[in-house]
Amino acid sequence: MTPLQALQKYFGYSNFRHQQEAIIQHVLNKQDVMALMPTGGGKSLCYQLPAILLHGLTIVISPLIALMKDQVDSLNVSGIPAAFLNSAQTPEEQRQLVERLRNNQIKLLYLAPERLFGQENKLVPFLKTLNVVQIAIDEAHCISQWGHDFRPEYLMLAQLKNEFPNVPVIALTATADKLTQKDILEKLNLHQPAVFVSSFNRANITYRVTPKKSWFKQLITFLKERPDESGIIYCLSRKSTEDLAADLKDEGFAAEAYHAGLNNEVKAKNQEAFLRDDVKIIVATIAFGMGINKSNVRYVVHVDLPKNIEGYYQETGRAGRDGLASEALLLYSPGDAGKLQHFARIEGNEEQSRIMLNKLNDMVKYCQLQTCRRQYLMNYFDEAFPPNCGSCDVCLTEFKRFDGTLIAQKALSAVSRLNERFGVNYVIDFLRGSKNEKIREEHKQ
Repeated sequence: MTPLQALQKYFGYSNFRHQQEAIIQHVLNKQDVMALMPTGGGKSLCYQLPAILLHGLTIVISPLIALMKDQVDSLNVSGIPAAFLNSAQTPEEQRQLVERLRNNQIKLLYLAPERLFGQENKLVPFLKTLNVVQIAIDEAHCISQWGHDFRPEYLMLAQLKNEFPNVPVIALTATADKLTQKDILEKLNLHQPAVFVSSFNRANITYRVTPKKSWFKQLITFLKERPDESGIIYCLSRKSTEDLAADLKDEGFAAEAYHAGLNNEVKAKNQEAFLRDDVKIIVATIAFGMGINKSNVRYVVHVDLPKNIEGYYQETGRAGRDGLASEALLLYSPGDAGKLQHFARIEGNEEQSRIMLNKLNDMVKYCQLQTCRRQYLMNYFDEAFPPNCGSCDVCLTEFKRFDGTLIAQKALSAVSRLNERFGVNYVIDFLRGSKNEKIREEHKQ
């Protein structure tokens, strides 16, 4: 079977997107690959398709249990035998899984990195007795401390190449700047890897940032204009997702909350309802959306400031996977930035804190832009882009300009005459010649 025939038979697509075909060909030729593909670009296909065509077992390393379960379920539905191994399984379930692996009845096995190289782990010696033909590392940016989602357990994956020297490794991520990309390649010890970087531009998404004032009213207005559309609203804290979902229900919207603290049953139920369109709005923390395959999400709203551009870009990228026009709205308040500065500091790790604070500053800069937002996002990921995209709020707004030299001189002169000792409201009253009693006598002259 050719890759294209397998694509049609198992996934129902008639052609490849982005650089999928070249990536798959490299893996089939037993070469290491690093693929950078924006959210919704079809990353999983790059290892799932070779897994079907290669005769043996593909190991997939992934950081999230919920994500593994989703992928395994959808692969099994497509007739591709897949399974995952995690700590929630009973010894009996694990014994049956081992049996199926020994009998070559599984094509893809999903694991968390700590299952592979954790303490007293006998998993690697067992896997070496099987016919392992491909290793896929999903969310590969987690291995880099320059990345936005560094996970120390990913560092263990440096041992992979020693344990499986002849097995092709494919590392995949949706968001990594130049530094992070370099770090991934070094830490994984890939052998002469082919590197594929797809364009970061999601042309069908319109980016908007609005000052956050009476934000619940702003949100309701936005949602009422899109009554039949599906969307995701991101909040920072678990509590605020539940509160906001409840408030939206009171306003008559079909909304549910999703965060890592809910029990698995509730999470699965809410996610399922969203995928089936029974629920139109999911109010979530960033725990939601990894690997969510819903093509008709029309908008993503951030009611709180995201911690970094990578996370923001990945979350907005969950809108419009079907290629149709979609919106990303961010409600920005400088106060949110102050709160996040506190969270960005990592106890006892100065360097990591510095990286996180710099990333937060880049996010704040994005919110305060008076130039094209899309160009800023593309440049952040080292991709050139013209200065007017025609589909972000800045490019869609006509700004009136005037010469403010004289006004600025007067304002600064007033500050100087007041010996730089008064707040902004006092300076304004002073400039306007106010006779207010709070104005000192000598300043009324």
